[in-house]
Amino acid sequence: MSETDMSTKYDPTTVEAGMYKKWRDAGYFKPSGNPEAKPYSIVIPPPNVTGKLHMGHAWDTTFQDMIIRQKRMQGFDTLWLPGMDHAGIATQAKVEAKLRKQGVSRYDLGRDKFIQQVWEWKDEYAKTIHEQWAKMGLSLDYSRERFTLDKGLSKAVRKVFVDLYNEGLIYRGQYIINWDPELRTALSDIEVLHQDDQGAFYHVKYPYVDGSGYIEIATTRPETMLGDTAIAVHPDDERYQAVVGKEVILPLVGRKIPIIADRYVDMQFGTGAVKITPAHDPNDFEVGNRHNLERINIMNDDATINDQGGKYAGMDRFEARKAIVADLKKEGYLLSVEPIVHSVGHSERSGVQVEPRLSTQWFVKMKPLAKRVLDQQKTDDKVHFVPERFEHTLINWMENIHDWVISRQLWWGHRIPAWYNKETGKIYVGMDAPEDPENWEQDPDVLDTWFSSALWPFSTLGWPDTQAPDYKRYFPTNTLVTGYDIIPFWVARMIFQSEHFTNQRPFDHALIHGLMRDSQGRKMSKSLGNGIDPMDIISKYGADALRWYLSTSSTPGQDANFSEQKLEAAWNFINKIWNISRFVLMNLADTPASNTPPDPQTFDLADRWIFFRLNETIKKVTRLTDQFEFGEAGRALYNFTWNDFADWYVEMSKEVLYGTDETKKSEKRRNLLWVLDMTLRMLHPTMPFVTEKIWQAMPHAGETIMLAQYPLAHDQFADASAAADMDWIIALVRSVRNIRSQANAPLSKPIRLQVYLAEERLGQVFNANKPFIQRFVNASDMETLTGTQPAASAKVMTAVIPGGEVIIPLTELVDMHAEIERLSKEHDHLQQEVDRANKKLANQGFVAKAPAAVVAAEKQKLAEYQEQLKTLTKRLADLRENDA
Repeated sequence: MSETDMSTKYDPTTVEAGMYKKWRDAGYFKPSGNPEAKPYSIVIPPPNVTGKLHMGHAWDTTFQDMIIRQKRMQGFDTLWLPGMDHAGIATQAKVEAKLRKQGVSRYDLGRDKFIQQVWEWKDEYAKTIHEQWAKMGLSLDYSRERFTLDKGLSKAVRKVFVDLYNEGLIYRGQYIINWDPELRTALSDIEVLHQDDQGAFYHVKYPYVDGSGYIEIATTRPETMLGDTAIAVHPDDERYQAVVGKEVILPLVGRKIPIIADRYVDMQFGTGAVKITPAHDPNDFEVGNRHNLERINIMNDDATINDQGGKYAGMDRFEARKAIVADLKKEGYLLSVEPIVHSVGHSERSGVQVEPRLSTQWFVKMKPLAKRVLDQQKTDDKVHFVPERFEHTLINWMENIHDWVISRQLWWGHRIPAWYNKETGKIYVGMDAPEDPENWEQDPDVLDTWFSSALWPFSTLGWPDTQAPDYKRYFPTNTLVTGYDIIPFWVARMIFQSEHFTNQRPFDHALIHGLMRDSQGRKMSKSLGNGIDPMDIISKYGADALRWYLSTSSTPGQDANFSEQKLEAAWNFINKIWNISRFVLMNLADTPASNTPPDPQTFDLADRWIFFRLNETIKKVTRLTDQFEFGEAGRALYNFTWNDFADWYVEMSKEVLYGTDETKKSEKRRNLLWVLDMTLRMLHPTMPFVTEKIWQAMPHAGETIMLAQYPLAHDQFADASAAADMDWIIALVRSVRNIRSQANAPLSKPIRLQVYLAEERLGQVFNANKPFIQRFVNASDMETLTGTQPAASAKVMTAVIPGGEVIIPLTELVDMHAEIERLSKEHDHLQQEVDRANKKLANQGFVAKAPAAVVAAEKQKLAEYQEQLKTLTKRLADLRENDA
């Protein structure tokens, strides 16, 4: 593309077409392979192969690509490793839902055929994600792409499981877990969503065995009464001290259960007595352990009542609830029903109500692993969180850790490397199956998805082979970018697994961003229908506009509300860049490419100023991006590009470019080219497509802007005096423009201008730049005044600037007669509005009957009209005096 190919309007579709494929085919995304270069690595937070990428992914990956592109340009040996997560429960739920629509279940297919269906799903959605990564312009090294179920990662997962098991940090046991009755699997805490449901407190009497009365309890889940093994009261509750140790009859079941004392009970809540069901409530489980209570599981894995439920066996849990409540009422045990709204856990994947259920699962013993992280975070080798406050989230989670249930009753995932002897029941845990597999049966469960994704920063680089080239070169990684919502579930687990198995932190920095919300501040969700597809945004505004918007939309760690107006502003900014680039390229003539900075000895004031501002911008943007302050860096870049470069320097350059001095024109072209080149290089990490397109139209020494050196500040451009002089000229021009605005005098009307200078030195600046100033303010004549400051006059308009004053005769700005006539009409109109409002407010019927807000609005309008009328009356008086 040449400058003549650049359309007058920026078109992202044309600009972006085919460019990503060229980058990728050329191998630009791969590490440089330069052994002398310092390595810099990022592993992508692997998206789930469950669907399309959303705005959160777009935000997250934009930050990562900006970092990698800038580091690549700064000479680092960069690796950005892509990959995807098999997302066990999420993906299996999607495939099962798809099969249900076909009238098929996974059990109809069997494990192997079902897994084949999931792999087909994975391949389809992985292709979609690849296409979206390309649309976003992400410079990922696809030659190193990983998947959490690929061969190398599976080996790492097995090793971690086996080693933790042999160290006594993985064990198999019973515990209360979150159970999804539809998917028939355990859930992690992050897979449980709490929402308000209509429910009730069922007040039930439990009769004393000795016939002396009853004790009252209240429950929201009467179906679990079938598994009650005790009633608990607080040991300090005087109401119940006499009955501790007595027994009651379990209603409808007839089993005798004891009354026990335990400090878990809240004396102030309800009756102060609670039923204890150790197999169906996590708190009751702990109470049961303290008192050696029996655990009676009364539910099957599909949430139907099992054989322990007597006549209710086979019923769904909610059907059983209705039947039990009816029987309690019939037999006189039900005292009352109190409707309530309470928070109930639901499966994130299936939507059904989660059932706390006693289950035999595999667990990781977390306290020893957490202690190491807590100790490490007190050293210089800790993971540095940005912003720092998010370290407290990690610390709080580690300090309040509980054992991690890692087994899932799924078919899609890493199969647990444990086998049970068919005859002896002995457990074998190992990297490979037992030598005589016919006598052993492998555990049918798979591992929690977080178990494999916790190994992501090092398993993707070749671990457990500690001599793997990528592991030795790029681990620990430099920066992790992710949202604050998964610090406890993913970030924390990566840290403790990495420190335990590699003796190193997984990454130096954890850059934490917020959530992208809708324009009303609500979380984007399918239920609200308020999700934004980043691909739709790209189709409308282009990837560069989306990336610029995302990079400047908030400060680190803060949520951001989606804004269509800010996207439009991003597009406008890129259009501005496009247009100034087009102007520069159209005026370059035969200017050669150069990597050598221009010689300041040839600079005029505008050159000295813009190179000083460029220098300062380079230093500021580099510092801010190193601190991950992308929003502030973007603002600095925007101000320099739009205000300094486009509005001032390009316009000032026209005086030279449209002149006749060929030497000065050649120098100006060279300087314009250098400033544009450095500006594009700074912008490239954020808006890669348009900067590459423009750069390819320029004379340049290189094949792609991606590999061009990131701008450096140069000492020879540190010209603060030039900045001060130029700031004075800008203040002068702006003051004249402000006076024109106040006087309603268009820029097209020529004026005569006087400038009073308190400092002789400013006269030299003024005279040297007089042609430029005249063109910018459209002055037919300008003169300078020095010495005694001119006396104030009512026949001129003035503005004070640093080191002087701008003076313009009123007659230069306006046609006095026409302006007086125009303002007189406006004065009459305002007087009518004041009279009307006064009359309306004097009407007691209106004041008494109209809403208070309407009356207040009318009073506000009257005050505004009166203020405008006062200003206009004074303005008219001044004009009439000057016209006399």
